[in-house]
Amino acid sequence: MNLQPSDNPDDLKVVLEAALLAAVEPLTLAELRRMFEQEESNPGLSNDVLRRALDELRAQWHGRGVELIQVADGWRFQTRAEMQPWLSRLKNEKPPRYSRAVLETLAIIAYRQPVTRGDIEDIRGVSVNPNIIKTLEERGWIEAIGHRDVPGRPALFGTTGHFLSDLGLRTLSELPPLEELGNLVTPDETALIPELREELADNDVPPTFGAVIETARASTASDSAVTEIS
Repeated sequence: MNLQPSDNPDDLKVVLEAALLAAVEPLTLAELRRMFEQEESNPGLSNDVLRRALDELRAQWHGRGVELIQVADGWRFQTRAEMQPWLSRLKNEKPPRYSRAVLETLAIIAYRQPVTRGDIEDIRGVSVNPNIIKTLEERGWIEAIGHRDVPGRPALFGTTGHFLSDLGLRTLSELPPLEELGNLVTPDETALIPELREELADNDVPPTFGAVIETARASTASDSAVTEIS
């Protein structure tokens, strides 16, 4: 097979398809473009050309059991959600199930970020076991993004791009209402407990994560209460 991806759009899609199907993690445009970089005099393909080819490739896979999607970390192929009842029968291991405490903590961080451990404890009404934070950090869903400028300078936690990618999302604005988070993170779990939803509602939480993040960022910028981690 003599492929000319730099000159033939169909060949380009064939190469992109192979790369994305073989990749373990999502691939960014920069990573995909690197496949076509040759000499300094030939910089390869532009991002616009790659995006157009990816959009066409996504359309070609529409309606099949596997779909091409764009997430926070790049582009990837994944099985459609409606395939899971059948695919789950092929797995000997059950997906991890997270405790109510872990899901509550994740929801608070996602909705109220940036937050400290003390903020989480105030909302939940109980102390936060360090293993809960460790579990979410090891999963790659949260990270320390700064420190609050108060005595002791406690760490401020926020969600990560990996968290978005695991949920099949590109940006924070695509995150769902709170009551859907539990089912996204752990499909067989019930939604987050009503008490937590009411507690967050009492604190004027907007209906989607994206709105919350914008509110948090605006608040942080106005009071200069955060010191970024370098």
